[in-house]
Amino acid sequence: MSNDTSPHEQAARHDPVYDRLAAEPEFLELRRRYRGFVIPATAVFLAWYLLYVALSTWASDFMAHRLFGNINVALVFGLLQFVTTFGIAYLYSRFSNARLDPLATTLNEDYETYMTSKDGR
Repeated sequence: MSNDTSPHEQAARHDPVYDRLAAEPEFLELRRRYRGFVIPATAVFLAWYLLYVALSTWASDFMAHRLFGNINVALVFGLLQFVTTFGIAYLYSRFSNARLDPLATTLNEDYETYMTSKDGR
């Protein structure tokens, strides 16, 4: 099936409840808190990953240094990438539960209340 309406026309017909909720101070605070965690965490992780890549490329002697047995610095750094990923996921989960979910719940309740009153139920 073909849809002949442009994206701009579709956006103009959306439910205004979303505009109302997006203007709520709680929604703005939710976005601020989310970005306050995600942007720095992403920057730190990318810097850590790029350090690993840069060291692998330009400091191969250092990365090839054997720590014990067949375990070298590069292997440890590579495994720490996984540890870092799981660590960030754990920290985000705790942050989200404590700082984002209460605001999201409030906004969801507002939305449900609005939709119930709008439908006349």
